[in-house]
Amino acid sequence: MVRAIRIHSYGGPEVMKFEEVDVGKLDTGLVRIRNMAVGLNYIDTYHRTGLYPIPAMPGVIGMEGAGEVLAVGHGVSDFKVGDRIAYANPIGAYAEERLIPAERLVKLPDTIDDKIAAAMMLQGMTAQYLLRRTFKVGPETVMLFHAAAGGVGLIVCQWARHLGATIIGTVGSEEKAVLAKEAGCTHVINYRSENFVERVKEITGGKGCDVVYDGIGKDTYPGSLDCLKPFGLWVSFGNASGKIDNFDLGLLAAKGSLYATRPTLFTYTAKREDLLASAGELFDVVGRGIVKISVNQTYPLAQAAQAHRDLEARKTTGSTVLLP
Repeated sequence: MVRAIRIHSYGGPEVMKFEEVDVGKLDTGLVRIRNMAVGLNYIDTYHRTGLYPIPAMPGVIGMEGAGEVLAVGHGVSDFKVGDRIAYANPIGAYAEERLIPAERLVKLPDTIDDKIAAAMMLQGMTAQYLLRRTFKVGPETVMLFHAAAGGVGLIVCQWARHLGATIIGTVGSEEKAVLAKEAGCTHVINYRSENFVERVKEITGGKGCDVVYDGIGKDTYPGSLDCLKPFGLWVSFGNASGKIDNFDLGLLAAKGSLYATRPTLFTYTAKREDLLASAGELFDVVGRGIVKISVNQTYPLAQAAQAHRDLEARKTTGSTVLLP
């Protein structure tokens, strides 16, 4: 039998159970894969707690992984047994084996190993849409990125440096400040000892930023809006500190005719051609060494609950991978 991490109810890390599961029937359009590595992401904690409800209970959580094709269903022509693959959707990655629609898989280049692939698909494609589509970052861009030493943050900093942007990053410790600086941050703010709004104003000479990328949520709102120049864009793409309640649209007017968006990777990669383009651009920058993926923690899949505890306690840096 195949084992997986399942939840039978929403709650803390203790609701995650490592147990035998039935993989299911290999139907038309599906591929059966063996996960060699599984990525850990903050969205996994949202699914575990019910902030983002999962399709059914009990259910397997986890959004990204990398491995190999074990079998293909009727109508699948793009993949064959033995192909190395990776994915970042749909849910169900915390498993030794799983079924997944062929249209959500991408083939892995030989130059990228399983751990790196599992660590970079969701976070790396998130970085791709944030920098290349939600707001097209370039040499004239002054940007603020919260949690710059996190998994997405370290990728964004490297990529944005390559694009020539001025990058202001926030972190929660001096250790993380070093990581962010090494990744390409032009300026690093330790939010535990500094007021990030005041520091951004100092750094920008009072002008503010063109764009603020905010995956923190409750703790950085509405301060993030105060870091923008008139007509600037606030990109709220996560809720690491909790969701924002009662968003006041009027603040956008009061603080400078600002723009706000709440994007998701799943919308940006809903079409297969967009998925392939996003993954292809990510593979390119990683393959050329422009972006280096930092897998700073690994845990056995059976210890996913501890990985969640460490992630939520902000003890992790870079990317974390679970090994089935």
